[in-house]
Amino acid sequence: MSARAPLKLVLLISGRGSNMTAIARAAVAGEIPARPLVVISDRADAAGLASARSLGIPTAAWGGQSGDGPFEQWLRATLEAVQPDVMALAGFMRILPAALVGSYPGRILNIHPSLLPAYRGLHTHRRVLAAGDTEHGASVHFVTPELDAGPIVLQSKVAVFPTDTEATLAARVLATEHVIYPRVIGWLGEGRLTWRAGTPRLDNQPLEAPIVEDFRAVV
Repeated sequence: MSARAPLKLVLLISGRGSNMTAIARAAVAGEIPARPLVVISDRADAAGLASARSLGIPTAAWGGQSGDGPFEQWLRATLEAVQPDVMALAGFMRILPAALVGSYPGRILNIHPSLLPAYRGLHTHRRVLAAGDTEHGASVHFVTPELDAGPIVLQSKVAVFPTDTEATLAARVLATEHVIYPRVIGWLGEGRLTWRAGTPRLDNQPLEAPIVEDFRAVV
């Protein structure tokens, strides 16, 4: 029986790309069976592009110039050139067009800094503090046309302390993101996580509820 080929992975960023870096480092180190083909940014000045290049990963950035064409057209051409198995959105701040998402069913992942379905959208840490919640976290989910609404695979859970600020809470959640996102990519690369008829399956069983990892005693 031949060994499974590494997952052909594309990572999309808009800024510093810390989750991208965590995934890429795990892949380069052989900790997960994935091969980053290219890091794509919708901003030419995204700091994460330099991080990707330092790891030996090719990059592509949309500069918004007339020669680039509209973003969606440019992105489609970039993806078609490399033919990825999976795309991972890692701090990518642009909503993908529904038509593009529909072209890659079960092949686009995102990480969101909340315990979805709570707090979709932006400013999650601020909203959690304002609500007086005692728990917070992050969610790795498949991307569907509806924002932050795709099936959730894995979540991290952290405590919210009375002394927390947005910055301290964001840092605590981010530390867990760097653990759970590479893990899910690894499950895909190992063939443990699959997509069938609009439903994620883990170890050949429908994933009817997300797996939750409790980091409250760790971070």
